Amino acid sequence: MKPIGDRVVIKPAPAEEKTEGGILIPDTAKEKPQKGTVVAVGPGKDGNQPTVQVGDVVLYGKYAGQELTFEGEDYLIMREDDILVILESGK
Repeated sequence: MKPIGDRVVIKPAPAEEKTEGGILIPDTAKEKPQKGTVVAVGPGKDGNQPTVQVGDVVLYGKYAGQELTFEGEDYLIMREDDILVILESGK
């Protein structure tokens, strides 16, 4: 998978299974994760190089991105602008 322009492909982190107190969360109550790992980055747009790199763990907006299932795995495709912060660098 190779995104174009300023698009980024992210593998979302799995939804939490338990609360901090140990209570199991049913599937219907699980919140959509807002954190994931960058798996592909486009070349950039208008001469601007992308800020994120493959392997970065990022935080993104709650409703950001287009959901995609590719080869049985779930991904999000979003613009780099929808990424709020890099939590861990892939390097």
